[in-house]
Amino acid sequence: MKNIWKSLALALCLFSAGAQLARAQTATPSPSPAPSAAAVDATGITANFALGDVIAIDAGANRLRIKTKMGEINVLLSSATEYFRVPPGETTLQNRQPIKLADIQIGDRAMARGRVSDDRTSVPARQIIIMTKADIAQHQEHDREEWRRRGLIGTISSINMETKEITVSVRTREGMKPVVVAAGDNVRFRRYAPDSVRFDDAKPSTFTEVKVGDELRALGERSADGTHFTPEEVVTGSFRRVDGTVTAINASAGEITVKNLQNGQPYTIVVNRNSMLRRIPPEMAQRLVMMRQAQTSGQAVGAQGAGAPQSGAPPQQGGGPGAGGSGPGSGGMRPGGFDPQELFERLPAITITDLKPGDAIGVLSTVGTIPTRLTAIKVAAGIEPLLAAPQAPTQQGRGQQSPGMSIPGLDSGIGLP
Repeated sequence: MKNIWKSLALALCLFSAGAQLARAQTATPSPSPAPSAAAVDATGITANFALGDVIAIDAGANRLRIKTKMGEINVLLSSATEYFRVPPGETTLQNRQPIKLADIQIGDRAMARGRVSDDRTSVPARQIIIMTKADIAQHQEHDREEWRRRGLIGTISSINMETKEITVSVRTREGMKPVVVAAGDNVRFRRYAPDSVRFDDAKPSTFTEVKVGDELRALGERSADGTHFTPEEVVTGSFRRVDGTVTAINASAGEITVKNLQNGQPYTIVVNRNSMLRRIPPEMAQRLVMMRQAQTSGQAVGAQGAGAPQSGAPPQQGGGPGAGGSGPGSGGMRPGGFDPQELFERLPAITITDLKPGDAIGVLSTVGTIPTRLTAIKVAAGIEPLLAAPQAPTQQGRGQQSPGMSIPGLDSGIGLP
């Protein structure tokens, strides 16, 4: 029984907060073989259990309905069904707490253990193991803070295959600096798949899949002089930037048609619930234009720049050794460098219905399976003044990006957990 619980715990951790996946697989090996991570992660259903979010509860009919990655499935309950609650991130079920059916709520994450029907539409559950929606949210925020505090983000400029070292160009208060990331044998790698949007959708990967020009985000420890980084986990991805003019909007389908400003090519932009749509306020756009004009004329520009809070946005949290603090001129730098993701998140949020034909937008996506169909990670509106500004130099390895002006956060695809 102990080995069975351990195997179930490994599977349950697949649906815990993002970074726990690899830890769960290595922290508690079990003689009783668990289903492969790839198989469970792809579908949420195996022959002996189903994993997903609770979307319906019918106590009178003794059933739940959960939504897995493969689809919805009915969970059939009985008087013999046992109910447990576990904290997110646990790698065993030693800390499980008995609960009742009445304690389960919509949005909780559930594992229903039982023999799944051959058509994968139902599972008579012997046990229901729950992670509550509130517990998961708290755990995810903890993970996000860990990646903020101990993270590094930048663009890969070179790779040493023999020493397994990755040199990353990182934005700091003093400008772009190289940091050497030591990709040892115990480092966990994940990679954004084509057309993926969320950090948690990154798939298990290897050092050999890393490419020059990729964006890299790592969790670990930086050396005292800031030149080296020892990671525990590395997430990479290849991204592309397209700037275009909106020609049509299909809000019901979540699709925007744009004309690429560089070559006139029409693109279909797919926006889903995980896409981040923001509008750059006019005053921020003007500041960015002034910065670009100063740079092209050879004037010195402080690192604060576009990192300054706009439109009442809260100040950046910063500090820590090597970060240069969070005072004037620091730009809210952290030990891992300036994180444009946080700046972009603080911009005013919009929806697809706030856009109209004729608007200029910038779109960031992974390099997808269909070149002219992009699943948007980020969409930025209000960029018209920026497109008319002097052109920014193209970053090494980013040949697929638009040659338009750099927009803080729109060239950064890897988010936070």
